[in-house]
Amino acid sequence: MQSHLVRIFLAFAVNVALIAPLSSAQEAPPVTQVSKFSGEPVPRFASLRFSAVHGRQGPSLDHAILWRYEAEGMPVLIIRETHGWRRVRDQDGDEVWVQARMLSGARTAVTTRQTTLHRRADPDSNARAMIKAGVIATLDDCDAGWCKVESGKRKGWLKDTDLWGTRFGTDGV
Repeated sequence: MQSHLVRIFLAFAVNVALIAPLSSAQEAPPVTQVSKFSGEPVPRFASLRFSAVHGRQGPSLDHAILWRYEAEGMPVLIIRETHGWRRVRDQDGDEVWVQARMLSGARTAVTTRQTTLHRRADPDSNARAMIKAGVIATLDDCDAGWCKVESGKRKGWLKDTDLWGTRFGTDGV
């Protein structure tokens, strides 16, 4: 009787092992899907609404604070949603949960290295300023490898390869 139960268990385990990869492949979310919580696509970029935002281990105030972000406008990538909470990834690849109300739909990007702000989307156009790494800029438009940005009183064009938060695939996302 015991060997019969062992055979049934082994047969069950083999079937589960064969079926599990098929079902998980079917259930894998597409690269972009629409969230049932916000109605917006996930993943998508957003920015921090306030100058102090807590990143938590899980989606509730009961979870430990892992990060305190102190950069209003900092771009983050929303990778998951629950009711009232968003799982975000920052430029360094760290992932935390933040309250949805702490995020803004305003599109921003952060410079990944020192770069030249150009008058036009052309490397030969006049330089308007040198921009340090880590500067947060408001995104206006991106096209053909260039993004029109505004940071402080300066407006101009930056190469999208010098920015994080512009588009998927080129940002290490």
